[in-house]
Amino acid sequence: MYKAVIFDLDGTLVNSLKDLAVATNYALEQHGFKPYPIDDYKYLIGDGMAKLIERAIPNDALTDETFKSVFNGFMDYYREHCLVYTHVYDGMENAVKTLSDMGLKLAVVSNKADDMTNVIVKEFFGDIFMAVAGKREGIPVKPDPTLTLMIMDEIGVKPHECIFIGDSGMDCATAVNSGCYPLGVLWGFRKSDELLKNGAKTLMSNPNEIIPFVKEMLND
Repeated sequence: MYKAVIFDLDGTLVNSLKDLAVATNYALEQHGFKPYPIDDYKYLIGDGMAKLIERAIPNDALTDETFKSVFNGFMDYYREHCLVYTHVYDGMENAVKTLSDMGLKLAVVSNKADDMTNVIVKEFFGDIFMAVAGKREGIPVKPDPTLTLMIMDEIGVKPHECIFIGDSGMDCATAVNSGCYPLGVLWGFRKSDELLKNGAKTLMSNPNEIIPFVKEMLND
């Protein structure tokens, strides 16, 4: 019996692409690098903010010093502007509320920095999630299962009792690695072939599909 649903944040609960792109482009341009089109960020983000900046800096200019400077510039800008364009996907607020009303435990596990993950979740969803976790010092990012397993312990559930919902292959791999049911969504930043390749057992194209699917899973 499933008792919990764990969500990724970016590309799953919220569309944060433009804010991440604007912040990264700002930091790049401050250092004389060319900005990227917003759509390019669909494949630059997802593995944590450090990896985003590492990917964004041209290979021939990537040094420890340059990385640190661009990364710090990005973080300073993004902390002040992480809610300018970010918005919840249509239907997601209702899906989350309905899952909570059904008695399921809800959590968020993201590769975004922990403080900003909590700010964004709090802004759009209040306190409906029992646990919210982003990148924490000393804990590897997804698809490593460590943080996801920690959150399961925090909310009092076992891996086989959890559905993990995310929009990337990294999220699906996280679900597999942590023993959850991997549910891939197509309204985010990645495509179906990536999700299936990394273990997605079910794909969805609209947040309104979540509740009927979970009800069916609970009845099996």
